[in-house]
Amino acid sequence: MIQISQRLALQQKQSPQQVLLSTLLQLPVLRLEQRIKQELEINPLLEIELEEEMDQIEEQELKQEESDKDEDEEDEEEEEFEDKEDEEEIDWDTILNDEDNYEIKAPKEAPDEEMDRPEPSPVTLMDHLLEQLHLSSLTPEQMEIGEYILWCLNDSGYLACDIDTVVEHFDVEETKILEVLKVIQRFDPVGIGARSLQECLLIQLRENFSEDEVCLRLVSECFEDFTNKRYEKIAKKLEISLDEVKRAMDLISHLNPKPGERYISEAENYIIPDVIVEKIDGDFRIILNDWNMPRLRINESYKQLLKEKESISKETKDYIRQRLESARWLINSIYQRRSTILRVMESIVYHQREFFEHGREYLKPMILKDIADDVSLDISTVSRVTNGKYVQTDFGIFELKYFFSERMETADGDEVSNKLIKQRIKEIIDGENVKKPFNDQYISELLSKDGFIVARRTVAKYREQMRIPVARLRRQI
Repeated sequence: MIQISQRLALQQKQSPQQVLLSTLLQLPVLRLEQRIKQELEINPLLEIELEEEMDQIEEQELKQEESDKDEDEEDEEEEEFEDKEDEEEIDWDTILNDEDNYEIKAPKEAPDEEMDRPEPSPVTLMDHLLEQLHLSSLTPEQMEIGEYILWCLNDSGYLACDIDTVVEHFDVEETKILEVLKVIQRFDPVGIGARSLQECLLIQLRENFSEDEVCLRLVSECFEDFTNKRYEKIAKKLEISLDEVKRAMDLISHLNPKPGERYISEAENYIIPDVIVEKIDGDFRIILNDWNMPRLRINESYKQLLKEKESISKETKDYIRQRLESARWLINSIYQRRSTILRVMESIVYHQREFFEHGREYLKPMILKDIADDVSLDISTVSRVTNGKYVQTDFGIFELKYFFSERMETADGDEVSNKLIKQRIKEIIDGENVKKPFNDQYISELLSKDGFIVARRTVAKYREQMRIPVARLRRQI
């Protein structure tokens, strides 16, 4: 039996425009440029507005406004008698003339200093290794095995697959695979294709320091003690003095644990600041570093085509409508992204003014909610704006997330940022005696003398966040 019932439910839905804006807010400036280039390729209604054309367009708009005022009433009456289908779908003239809704009117300023975009490295690690492989005296079968092995290397230069996988792929004996692998491991950089850190260090030692028995035995026989810096155990096991252990450790520490890393493209490690904060005449000026961003507009040819309503089919009209909406959403979202980032950055500068004036020692505790309440945005929106974006200041380049930190209370009752505590911990560790490094409990006691009440567990947590090893691993002889 059919029954009719009512149900009350609360659902949260995002419009396509909101989804697009949320996506663009998360993108740093370089990735936003790539996204715009992709949109230019797939959307024919989008095109780049050249600087030389801007002045001409503004003049044309002024002339058009004057001519529109002098239009006869007959033109207005014709618009009222358009077919119903066009009226129901979309008001084309309103959209096409609504320039203020989608054009970015804010000026884009190029910084005074010339900023070079990172260029990709001309020679990759794979190119370098393949060239050496093809110059080696290997058989065609070995060459094929060698290429397979090279494509299994990770960014650090280590073999990322098991030997058994290679054996199974080529259906040959393991010795044949190992013969080719040994040839590759002697390529430049030496140690490439190693299966572990221990093997990587041994390959470099055998190639460059083959006569140093102490180093070879230290890595091959005492590797676990070596990684944990158990100097006395190493000296006892190898029957050598602590001075000899120190000499060997110093030599091994200069080897390359990641031989493939130097071939990583500079573009992968290059930081382009999204925002620049400058102090001019005692006041801070915030500049978005988007001067290289292409300025978008709607293609004039499609505008004219839409005005000729009788000469185009319904399918063409629907296609252009979809592309037009997509183009307008993109341009509107870019404008809103710019406006949102500026508002958030202005609020950060306001709350952290002492930092921008005097440096990182004056960083105040601040959470996302402080900025969200100030600029009337949701916390998730502020998080998207600050995540993965950088600001250039007089004291260096910082990620926007850097300005947010937890509150810590001092012995005097004042609130300080936990980043100041981390900085003080690093200063204490940098100044310690390397032969007798401080443990976490002693660091906690030193912080208490400075007025920072921090427990030993908190010291350990902050030390781990800064990737500083425990006292035993910091010890040197």
